[in-house]
Amino acid sequence: MLYWLTGLSDGGDVFNLFRYITMRSGGAFFTSLIFAMLFGRPLINMLRRRQGKGQPIRDDGPETHFAKAGTPTMGGLLILTALLLSTLLWARLDNPYVWIVLFVTYGYGLIGFADDYAKVSKANTKGVSSKVRLGLGFLIAAIAAIWASMVHPDELAYQLALPVFKDVLVNMSFAFIPFAMIVIVGAANAVNLTDGLDGLAIMPVMIAAATLGAIAYVVGRVDFTDYLGLHYVPGTGEILVFTAALIGGGLGFLWFNAPPAAVFMGDTGSLALGGALGAIAVATKHEIVLAIVGGLFVVEALSVIIQVLYFKRTGKRVFLMAPIHHHYEKKGWSEPTIVIRFWIISLVLALIGLATLKLR
Repeated sequence: MLYWLTGLSDGGDVFNLFRYITMRSGGAFFTSLIFAMLFGRPLINMLRRRQGKGQPIRDDGPETHFAKAGTPTMGGLLILTALLLSTLLWARLDNPYVWIVLFVTYGYGLIGFADDYAKVSKANTKGVSSKVRLGLGFLIAAIAAIWASMVHPDELAYQLALPVFKDVLVNMSFAFIPFAMIVIVGAANAVNLTDGLDGLAIMPVMIAAATLGAIAYVVGRVDFTDYLGLHYVPGTGEILVFTAALIGGGLGFLWFNAPPAAVFMGDTGSLALGGALGAIAVATKHEIVLAIVGGLFVVEALSVIIQVLYFKRTGKRVFLMAPIHHHYEKKGWSEPTIVIRFWIISLVLALIGLATLKLR
C-alpha cells in the first residue's frame, strides 16, 4: 500500500525509497515484529480465557508433554495477523504472486483454525477429519497452481526447472498442475508434522522463508538471473516483502513460544506457513530446491510415512515414535537439545539450497 506513495516522488525525496523492494522488506519485517511483540501477550491471555484447558495432549505421547497441559493453542493467529497487515502495508498490491501466496497462506490458515477449534471445543486430539483437510487443501493448491501457471511467462508455464543444470526445463504440460498441488499440500502437512516441540517448527520455517525470499528476489531480477544462469520470473521479487513480514511475525511469536511455551502455534499456523513455503516455491519455479531447503520437514514427514507403512506390513515400528523428533525424545534427548540440533540442520540445508543458485 505504501508503494503508491512513490507517485508523490520527484525522484529525489523520501517517497522514492518506497520503490525499493529491500527497503519495503525491512519495513515489513519491523512492522510485523513490533505488532507481534505488542499484541502477543494480550492474544495469549484471550486464548487462555476462551480455551480453558488449552490444547489437548496425546495420551500416547512422551511423558514430558503432560506438563504442557493447559497451554493455549492457535498462536498462529499472531503470526498470520502480523503477516497480513504488514504485507498489505508494504507490498505492491498489483503483484499477482503476492496474492497467490496470500491466498494459499490464509486458505490453509482457515483449515488449521477449524481443526484447532474442533480439538479445543471437543477437548480431544481429533479435529477435522483428515479427508476433509486434504480435500480442501488440494482444492486451494489446485487454484494456486493454475493461477501461478497463468501469470508465469509463456516460456516457463507448465515447466519444471531443475537446479544445478543451466537452462534445463522439463515440459510437464498439464501434469505440472497436480505436481504443484502435491508440492503445496506436502509442504503444509510436513510443517504441520514438525510442529511438535516448543520452537521446533517456527525457526526452520523462518530459515526456509528467508532462503526462498532471497531466491524470489534473485529470480525476479534479470541482471541476477543472467549472471547466475537462472530462469527469470518477473515480479517474484515482491515475495521478499512477504517473507520478511513472515520472519518478523515468526520472531515475535518465538518470543512467546520459547521453552516453556506460553502458546502453541497450532494447525492454524503450521498449515498456513507450510502452505506459504510451497506456494513460494511454485511461484519462483524452485519446487525441487524447496525439498532441499525444507529437508527437515521432508524427513519429519517421511518418518511418519515409513512408520505407518512398516507397522501395517509387519506390526513392528521403525522408530520408537513418529514424527522423528518424538523418537529422539523417547531415546532420552532433552527437548531443547532436539530443537537446537534440528535448527542447525535446517540452517545447513538452507545454505545448500542457496548454493544451487551459483552451481551451474
